[in-house]
Amino acid sequence: MSPDGRKRARAPLRCAATRLGSALAFLMVVVSGAGAENLDAGKSGARLFADSCASCHRSARGLAKGRFRLTLYLFLQQHYTSSADSASALSTYLQSVDAPPERQVNAARRSQRGEPRPPRPPLPVRGR
Repeated sequence: MSPDGRKRARAPLRCAATRLGSALAFLMVVVSGAGAENLDAGKSGARLFADSCASCHRSARGLAKGRFRLTLYLFLQQHYTSSADSASALSTYLQSVDAPPERQVNAARRSQRGEPRPPRPPLPVRGR
């Protein structure tokens, strides 16, 4: 057999090997992508904070800094969380921790201004 005959016989084998290699590489990419999962799925905002943020931030209080929930959600989704659900849970948690109850806010404002408390209604008279 001549050298040209050997090259012609090997050409189909090279083509088949290339196709087989490409198919295996494609299959490996598809299978490895199917096994990926979100490890933060289903966690509460407090749990997400403890797992992801507590190493740098000692407390969640004050991190929201009075921002709107949507603004906080978009920031967290773009920079820190792996999914929209995680960003939503974390932003809700940070806002709930950041905002003190309304009664405490009003009392603190009154004490800062030096305003007296509003008058109470009189107690009912007993024994009549």
